[in-house]
Amino acid sequence: MLRDPTFIGTVQDVHGATITVELSNDTVTGLSFVRGEGYRIGQVGSFVRIPIGFFDLYGVVSQVGAGAAPQREQEQRVYGNRWITVQMVGEGERSGRQFKRGISQHPTIEDRVHIVTEADLRGIYGAGEPDDFVAVGHLASAESIPALVNINKLVTRHSAVVGTTGSGKSTTVAGLLNSLSESSHYPSARIVVLDIHGEYSKALSDRAAVFRVSEDATKAQKALRVPFWALSFEELTALTFGKLGDDNGAKTAAIADAIVQLKKDSLRNQPREGIDETRITVDSPIPFCIHQLWLDLYRREHQTVIAKPGGGQDELEPAYVLDANGQPAQLGDAMAVMPPAYRTVKTSGPKDQQINWSRSPEPLNLRQQLAGLASRLRDPRMSFLFNPGDWLPDVDGKTKRDLDTLLEEWIGGQEPITILDLSGIPSSILNDLIGALLRILYDAIFWARNLPEGGRHRPLLLVLEEAHAYLAKENSGAAATAVRRIAKEGRKYGVGMMIVSQRPSEIDSTILSQCGTIFAMRLANDTDRSHVASAASDNLKGLFEMLPILRTGEAIIVGEAVSLPVRTLISAPSLDKRPDSADPCVVVPGNKNEGFDGPAGWSQGRDPSNYPRMVKHWRMQNPHIFVQERDMEWIVTQSSNISRFAYDTDSKVLTVEFNSGGMYNYFDVPEAVFNDLRNAASKGQYLAQQIKGNYRYARA
Repeated sequence: MLRDPTFIGTVQDVHGATITVELSNDTVTGLSFVRGEGYRIGQVGSFVRIPIGFFDLYGVVSQVGAGAAPQREQEQRVYGNRWITVQMVGEGERSGRQFKRGISQHPTIEDRVHIVTEADLRGIYGAGEPDDFVAVGHLASAESIPALVNINKLVTRHSAVVGTTGSGKSTTVAGLLNSLSESSHYPSARIVVLDIHGEYSKALSDRAAVFRVSEDATKAQKALRVPFWALSFEELTALTFGKLGDDNGAKTAAIADAIVQLKKDSLRNQPREGIDETRITVDSPIPFCIHQLWLDLYRREHQTVIAKPGGGQDELEPAYVLDANGQPAQLGDAMAVMPPAYRTVKTSGPKDQQINWSRSPEPLNLRQQLAGLASRLRDPRMSFLFNPGDWLPDVDGKTKRDLDTLLEEWIGGQEPITILDLSGIPSSILNDLIGALLRILYDAIFWARNLPEGGRHRPLLLVLEEAHAYLAKENSGAAATAVRRIAKEGRKYGVGMMIVSQRPSEIDSTILSQCGTIFAMRLANDTDRSHVASAASDNLKGLFEMLPILRTGEAIIVGEAVSLPVRTLISAPSLDKRPDSADPCVVVPGNKNEGFDGPAGWSQGRDPSNYPRMVKHWRMQNPHIFVQERDMEWIVTQSSNISRFAYDTDSKVLTVEFNSGGMYNYFDVPEAVFNDLRNAASKGQYLAQQIKGNYRYARA
């Protein structure tokens, strides 16, 4: 009888979802050939198949060698302790190989175990690309087989992309978002990226609307505006008053009552559909003038009063500081955040000249908080929140635009992806702001769940970059609260999350455990690995021991969106479509004779210094160099360093694109130098010797 080349051993021990397999003596070489293809036997992370009746059980090899042997196995084998440990993951019908997660029956002793061939994998993962699956790369063990993830479960059941710095995490996310927003397959895709460091606008420029605090109109960026009145009362007080020190709740109640009254006044001045005065609460997203709130509370805290001339015994009026004409010098201006000027308290002299504190209404002891609020209202860094353009209410609470236009810009635009670039946001309010943004989006989707704009008909994917910065275990801020709510409830209403982090151990385990699919990239830290393993839905702790040795751009994908846990090489986007997160080069390959692969690094001569320019960009809070785009004639080269270059005669800017993918502008370059570069026999050499170090440059 001919030996089955896929046979590798027999089951000798079964413990729950873990089985131990003794390898056959015929596999002593560790190599088996099936249909001309060579397969290494017992590779950690590889798959095995156990035929039982009309079904095939599938498992993943998690351990190999003596350590995988049963504890009672004392017999000395001729070929040593040749055992493997397998974690069972699913089963499929042998005829159609329709794979299902979980197993309906367990293997028994002496059941035969086979390697999974490429043909088997093709049957499990599917030879084509069905509409509900998206290709994210290819199997690390078989380049011809695409790695497919179920887009339905990837989006609505939440996911996490974790990996240490330099593992290819940001590039992987960019590749995933490119695949998920491909217009030919998903013309109605809807994705919002919370980008803390401003990395993704370059990578997704052809399919994303970018909103930024310090917007650059030349790059089609839009102004990020977050109307303060769309925040809940708790979110608003955290961003305006801070800690109230309110033991008995009197301050909180007084501020809430004042806001409700201002919202009612606003609704009378400008009616809104869906609500009337009787249903307004302090959390209702109705415009009100926070500048007027500040002025009203300031008067309550600081106002002094004096007897009204010619009035009754108890008739009082505000004791303003008077000018030379006897008129109030400063009545106060809400929109200009200018407080009224009151005279100081004076309790001596005739009664009609005495000045006392106003006691109607009673002061709230909010002077410190009001000073902080006034500072925030004047702070230009906070203008996106307290001076939100057309969404800024006047003193009567009227606005030019309502929240419908804001939501349409964020999640209803022509582009499938919206990037909320938060790189210009003060770090002190970042946590509260992210929480407010997530809550606004989720509430809108939640209440519109039965409408075409809602999540049930058009799901929304939220991508949370650098999630460990605001989702730490000990963090109870607004961001963590909003994310926990979405993690627990979002699936039912069409709101999914993709959490991206380099330190998964710092993320609240409650949040990470709700992620149905995990893209685990290289992780060297043992605590991070154990945190990811405990959050994974499959019993694959042994598989996660491979994380420290994964290559850059390689991931182990486990969870609901994949048929089997799979080791995948993620398809990276083209060089010009990658996030702005590449490692700076300390040493750039090349030399002066042949040219360099780029203008930077320690291995090249110094460039002309221009530190005033450095301070200018620091003050601008914007790293980008603005060069007016013109139609330039690109000159393509055969250089080993330079891909192409172009020159603008009006601005005297030479633009060079390197083969490595970087593009740089060189300023104040004479046209004669450009012509010499064009005619040079070695373009890289001429650039390195004649241009580098002589003309200032900046990354384009």
